[in-house]
Amino acid sequence: MNDSYYETEYMPKANRIGKITGFLGVVLSFCPAIVLAVVYGILPRPAALLTAFISGASAFGVLWFVEPISYFPVVGTTGTYMSFLSGNISNMRIPCASMAQAAADVEPGTQKGSIIATIGIAVSVVINVSVLTIGALLGASVLEMLPDGVRSALNYLLPALYGALLVQFGMKANRQAIVMILIAFALYMCIGLGLFNFIPGASNWLGTLSCVFISIAIGVATAKNAAKNAEAQSKETK
Repeated sequence: MNDSYYETEYMPKANRIGKITGFLGVVLSFCPAIVLAVVYGILPRPAALLTAFISGASAFGVLWFVEPISYFPVVGTTGTYMSFLSGNISNMRIPCASMAQAAADVEPGTQKGSIIATIGIAVSVVINVSVLTIGALLGASVLEMLPDGVRSALNYLLPALYGALLVQFGMKANRQAIVMILIAFALYMCIGLGLFNFIPGASNWLGTLSCVFISIAIGVATAKNAAKNAEAQSKETK
């Protein structure tokens, strides 16, 4: 790959297009509310809007910070723009991006990894829209024809998907994966026992937020330790 082209041509265009489409997405998402307010005169009171915002922010506000930080190393800059615009990030964009990187044998966080992730996400968006269109037209009738056992099994698709991703990445860093599984298990046990009930809304965000930043700290510490060991070995050989 031409590094100079990636930095001077590809990334500036990706950032420009990503910002434009992102802002358009924000504007368009408010269009139904604007139509209700302007055309039909339906406008909630400011107090009700504030209450709804506080309720939503208390439940999902932490994801505004956790998701971009945790997803960016896998999907890259362009993939981040596409993922947050199209949605279904955790259950479709991230798995498709990681599977594409594994199939192409490229590392996440690299320039090649970012481009391959973008291609994987783009394909997932096209397939997603196609399947959703078919599902919207035929989904209910098709699900009704499925046996009850099959419909119940569909509830386990997302956990199974994350289990597969855990194995894929855990094979590359098995020690870190085992440590994080133990930490996450202990943390969620403590949350379930109510040890963090003194923190507002802890059950909604504390587990995810802690696991993300603890895993980042472990990854950074591991990388620094590996670099020190490599430097020490190089000095010994000299």
